[in-house]
Amino acid sequence: MSKLLVPVVAAALCAGSVVAPPIAAAAIVGPHAADCAAGSEKPAMLVRVLGLKARTGLVRVQSYGGDPDHYFDKGTYIERVEVPAPASGALDVCMVVPAPGKYAISIRHDVNGSGKSDMSDGGGFSGNPNVSLMDVVFKRRPSPAQVEVKVAGVTKVPVILNYIQGGAVKPVASAERP
Repeated sequence: MSKLLVPVVAAALCAGSVVAPPIAAAAIVGPHAADCAAGSEKPAMLVRVLGLKARTGLVRVQSYGGDPDHYFDKGTYIERVEVPAPASGALDVCMVVPAPGKYAISIRHDVNGSGKSDMSDGGGFSGNPNVSLMDVVFKRRPSPAQVEVKVAGVTKVPVILNYIQGGAVKPVASAERP
């Protein structure tokens, strides 16, 4: 921490509040990155992926629409974007949707880049619902009410990734928060 920032943080702690430096904006990635740039009016979700436990492998973002009871059904995604895990910071992925409305996002972090799901992989959903180990084992999906995002213009969608840790599924301790 810089010598200039130390007194500011110390003063804030003494005052009973915590001041954190702002999170730097990540470069928007994906085939539609320009559609989430400032001033764009296209319906899109600017998905901010937070809490990567490793800076390796691939991050897959999928968008879903249509019948909420079929969000996350195999092969029903609107679009799928796979990008390398960033070397540092958050990952911002632009996901264009056909029209304003209700949508959902699922994310998988394939930590070793194998293309296969394994116990080291992580994941998350729009709305950041709590997920249990039993949900993972039995492949239970969160309810539409927990994951739906109302999109009008460019809509920010923060997703904190969860990983299996001990007997629980939770974010890594150092995970950034939206």
